[in-house]
Amino acid sequence: MNAVSPADLYCTHLDTLKARADRALASTGHDHLLIASGVEKYTFLDDRSYPFRANPHFKHWLPLQQHPHAWIAYTPGRMPVLVYYQPDDYWHVPPAPPRDDWVAHFDIRVIRSPEEAVHHLPAGHAAIIGEADAALPGFVPNNPPAVLDHLHFHRACKTPYELALMRQAQTRAVAGHLAARDAFLADASERDIHRAYLAATGHSDLDLPYNNIVGLNEHGAVLHYQYQDAEAPAEHRSLLIDAGAEVGGYAADITRTWSRGDADFQALIDAVDAVQRDLCSSVRAGVDYRALHLQAHLALAGVLRDQGIVAMTPEAQLASGVSSVFFPHGLGHLIGLQVHDVGGFLADESGGTLPRPDGHPFLRLTRPLLAGMVVTIEPGIYFIDSLLAQLRARPEGKAVDWDKVAHLARFGGVRIEDEVLCTEGAPQNLSREAFAAAA
Repeated sequence: MNAVSPADLYCTHLDTLKARADRALASTGHDHLLIASGVEKYTFLDDRSYPFRANPHFKHWLPLQQHPHAWIAYTPGRMPVLVYYQPDDYWHVPPAPPRDDWVAHFDIRVIRSPEEAVHHLPAGHAAIIGEADAALPGFVPNNPPAVLDHLHFHRACKTPYELALMRQAQTRAVAGHLAARDAFLADASERDIHRAYLAATGHSDLDLPYNNIVGLNEHGAVLHYQYQDAEAPAEHRSLLIDAGAEVGGYAADITRTWSRGDADFQALIDAVDAVQRDLCSSVRAGVDYRALHLQAHLALAGVLRDQGIVAMTPEAQLASGVSSVFFPHGLGHLIGLQVHDVGGFLADESGGTLPRPDGHPFLRLTRPLLAGMVVTIEPGIYFIDSLLAQLRARPEGKAVDWDKVAHLARFGGVRIEDEVLCTEGAPQNLSREAFAAAA
């Protein structure tokens, strides 16, 4: 049986967004929801523009990503209006005429200049979502917090349309990861591994959902390693690649760590992978993600003990902060229209925040899990010089096998990351499913 396409699911998705908007507007006393796609921005003292990134609220309604100066105007009970900017431009390729199945669901108004949009936006008390640069006379983005909180809270739960696009993004990213692995095994440089990833995914640097992290050897210890060496190292010991893809405005975010035969480092990869799989299986409706994060710390601390790296109980490592030396970031985050999707701290649709656990300032998700959420699960163990130096100066440093740390530090670190769909029953690992399909 063929999988249902996103186009077949779009109408129901749009009905869901309308219903959410109806509730948000009614509860806050607004008459209309206006969403600006955004504007092009230019570099300082130059006429070159930065890559355009559409307002995620705009992408939520329409699969349009390269359309600055467009607007959506929604009034409950009426067909939504799309103000579609299509300039007469011979310097650049203008947007094509609106097409695809979604056009039947919008009242489309084509404009030739951004200022014309004001003639197609409704008067009244409107919630206007967008950046300040998108302002037009009489229509200045006000981004009402109560409206945003409501929309962000519910955006965490994906519609079938969104899940179909996210699965396609996983497939696209997995092709890149397999190509990157092969390039690593062929002794390529970081830059050439990245290029192999781009070729396999069909992406360019400009349309990736985030800048790929491609770290060989010690570079795997830099959590957001931002460079790509053009020269290959003398020895290829390890590769940590955190790289994504995008389809229809929805992101994939996958990390894998590869080794070249060192038994100790491969044992560490295998142990982190086992922990990661177990954590993925714990993604269940009602589970507090903060508890899952602390569970990850205990499990990784168990790996540090069992691998002979830290001679302390997992509980003692967590209580003393030793586990945070080796696992200093959060377990994961919401993902969808944005790689780090919004709404991760909201207490409910009315706002308020749920705090992070004490001592864990970098966790990006504190909500209990709900069916329909897609979260990343990305535990890791790293050997970061600055954090290790601090640990060595503490009394707990005596429990560390520093010779083993010195050996493993040559490989940087390990991170394994999948995207997992929370359901009413067993979770679905979107990343592992895509890898299995590619095998």
